[in-house]
Amino acid sequence: MAKTPVLTPQADDFPRWYQDLINKAELADNGPVRGTMVIRPYGYGLWERMQQEMDARIKETGTQNAYFPLLIPQSYLTREAEHVEGFAPELAVVTHGGGKELEEPVVVRPTSETIVNEYFSKWVQSYRDLPLLINQWANVVRWEMRPRLFLRTSEFLWQEGHTAHATYEEARDFAARIHRHVYGDFMRDVLAMDFVLGRKTAKERFAGAINTLTLEGMMADGKALQLGTSHELGQNFAKAFDTRYLSKDGTQELVWQTSWGSTTRMIGALAMMHGDDDGLRVPPRLAPVQVVVLAIKGDDAVLAKVHEIGDTLRAAGIRVQVDDRTDTPFGRRAVDWELKGVPARVEVGPRDLENGTAMLVRRIPGKHSPGGKEPVAVDALVGLLPTVLEEDQALLLTQARARRESRTSDVRTVDEAVEATAAGGWARVPWAALGEEGEARLAEHSVTVRCLVTEDGAVPDAEETPGNVALVARSY
Repeated sequence: MAKTPVLTPQADDFPRWYQDLINKAELADNGPVRGTMVIRPYGYGLWERMQQEMDARIKETGTQNAYFPLLIPQSYLTREAEHVEGFAPELAVVTHGGGKELEEPVVVRPTSETIVNEYFSKWVQSYRDLPLLINQWANVVRWEMRPRLFLRTSEFLWQEGHTAHATYEEARDFAARIHRHVYGDFMRDVLAMDFVLGRKTAKERFAGAINTLTLEGMMADGKALQLGTSHELGQNFAKAFDTRYLSKDGTQELVWQTSWGSTTRMIGALAMMHGDDDGLRVPPRLAPVQVVVLAIKGDDAVLAKVHEIGDTLRAAGIRVQVDDRTDTPFGRRAVDWELKGVPARVEVGPRDLENGTAMLVRRIPGKHSPGGKEPVAVDALVGLLPTVLEEDQALLLTQARARRESRTSDVRTVDEAVEATAAGGWARVPWAALGEEGEARLAEHSVTVRCLVTEDGAVPDAEETPGNVALVARSY
């Protein structure tokens, strides 16, 4: 009789596989209010590592962290018409507080451009106050009609950056720097994610922005997921909030602005880009636990050895957890660590102790792959594991990139693009052959233009540049 799989196989039902994984890897649970989620300790540990890595990169740009209120006067949102129109269907509005009806309703923060600009207009007086570079780590609420843990929830965690500059060029260049060197470098070098850097079309750009830069990743089922965005706001919010500065020439000028954000959606992306039928595969540079050392049996000598190995690896700078819970069957513990995607397991039992070895199981190549499971001398672990972890980090990125490249087709028409995406891939179609009319036709088939790129895959200078290519896909 065939053994029932721990997770629904991806090939059978990818959405069900994802739901099983989030539950069984103990990443999150549904909250009591529809669309909310409880992030469990292991899932939050992934988010904390993401925060640490991204926060360091954000601060390298000269940006400082701050915090703005969760509750925003409703009148603030009405000042920028395009912005409020874009967010109106998603707003959560508070009308009562302290047992009384409020004189003015307040909106639960969907994003902070409006309240940030209220204070930027007070803080910016002179060119000497620029650039003003602010970031905050916070939660936001956008009422979600079709919630899905990590991917689309009514409340989620994120960072949102807001900046003010003296010139258009400074703002444009800063938005591009965040796009490529904060988000791009982090996602490639730490999350081992493959993505396409591009420009959103006018239809898809952020409400109130003059340009939106995006990172789009292909998930294991061929659908696209937006991983992060960086927006040029132009002077739209500066005009609405009268955010001006005294220039060196003594004239009053409006500032130029950017905003940019990435969210806990990255945890969902991590699962769907790298996960397999055995669970998560966490990139070693991200992993809160890079190596777990397991005692196979509760023998005193074995327990002493696993703790000794753990201490040795920890001293070498490896993030280690010792699993000495021998009152729980070894097989169950091994499966749990596979589900959680810990990059490497070091398993030690009485026989290993006699031989001076341990069984090294590498999660990313897989225990059934060449080199995925092999006995290693205990004394060699501290020298071997850093190399193994870096090899496996690189392998994840290579696999993700190979998937995207092999499942992206060059087409010439809307019908060909729809056919390619229905087959579980992406399509590249000349923007000149598509245009806004073709973009609308794609939407009728639940296909969207994820971004525009140049023919050689770079980010276009402008939407209408000749030779631009539209990257189209079904998306989450």
